Amino acid sequence: MRRNRKRGAGGRRGTPPPSARKPHTGPHRAWIILAVCFVILLAAAVVRSVPGLILVSLEREFGWSRETITLAVSVNMLLFGLAGPFLGRLMDLYGPRRIALWTLGLIALGTAGTLWMRESWQMILLWGVVVGLGSGGPSMILGAAVANRWFVARRGLALGILGAAMSAGQLIFTPFLMRLTLEQGWRAATLFVAVVLGVVVWPLALIFLRDDPETLGLQPYGASGSAIPPQRPDPHPMRVALRSPLFWLLALSFGICGLTTSGLFQTHLIAHGVEHGFSEMTLAASLGVMGAADIFGTVGSGWICDRFGARWPLAGYYLLRGASLLALPFVDSTGELLVFSVVYGLNWLSTVPATSALAADGFGRRNVGVVFGWIFFAHQAGAALAAYGASYLRALSGDYLPVFALAGVLAWLGTGLILSLRQEKPSPALADRGLP
Repeated sequence: MRRNRKRGAGGRRGTPPPSARKPHTGPHRAWIILAVCFVILLAAAVVRSVPGLILVSLEREFGWSRETITLAVSVNMLLFGLAGPFLGRLMDLYGPRRIALWTLGLIALGTAGTLWMRESWQMILLWGVVVGLGSGGPSMILGAAVANRWFVARRGLALGILGAAMSAGQLIFTPFLMRLTLEQGWRAATLFVAVVLGVVVWPLALIFLRDDPETLGLQPYGASGSAIPPQRPDPHPMRVALRSPLFWLLALSFGICGLTTSGLFQTHLIAHGVEHGFSEMTLAASLGVMGAADIFGTVGSGWICDRFGARWPLAGYYLLRGASLLALPFVDSTGELLVFSVVYGLNWLSTVPATSALAADGFGRRNVGVVFGWIFFAHQAGAALAAYGASYLRALSGDYLPVFALAGVLAWLGTGLILSLRQEKPSPALADRGLP
């Protein structure tokens, strides 16, 4: 009897029974959780932008080939994606807070360790393995888990805001880190990132981030009626997902997304631009403009998905991306580069809220960590392929332009994959029982 009283009728330790929960007044706590998660994803995005900023500096200091450096980046992206499904499953089972804390600490330690590297294998170990494994935590897998736990209404908007965090990190910090690298060296920029993660972001997550609204006696934002205890995740969600065409179409299209964004642009745009006469600061500013445009594009994507569904907007994003990539070979002035940055930036991460929403609707909100984790693995596999493959193709052809043209065609293939989706109905075996 004592144990039953301690756990309460809600069925979980520390969770108030439904009858004890009162309607929430004032700003919902979900928005505070969203803000904290935004800061976490913003900082993680800054970490992922570092290799592209310091690539030329590493070539000059150590004499490493571009293929060697981007091999470490490819390992990072591949392990980032591979760790995601397992970390997503742990989030489903144990909550996103503790996973975020462990992985943020791992990234901070790995990033700080690169300050003392002298051999290329050390970069592969620290940046590729340690930071890569940690990066699977503070990613859009965390964003999907948080948004789908805390929001019923405005879920697409919440996902869009979290997707924009990666753009905001690029907008705010890329020009600053580029200048710091040019004036003080790549170690100063790397140290800055490590300190921000370890001293600012980790304590913020420890103090404010929470797993579920039910643990605070609240309902998710927008939920109506009597409070419902949190549903347990299904024991084997991937058995159903792997038999679903929806899963494979989302995974393949999101793989193309990774190939045409982070793997290609964040790793190679500055190196490509320097080869074509642009200054490093101009290119860093271009990435910042892309980030600014993508804040509007990603938040707008969430708003659009809330009102019009996700399938048709997602197909349009890949169509626009393909057109912008095919136009890149004709960009030969600063003004044209900035125009390209705006057009391309508007749909850099606009695919994230749409893809995450389709995964949650199709496979259940309490299973979205592991299912979206595997879809996100496909994204990172595409990114890893682009990070190393672009260096290889450039070495064969002597220029990046064929790489960008190929990426544009693949983006249009992504449009076809999304248009082939026939429905967005939840899978019966994985549907969320009792959720609005």
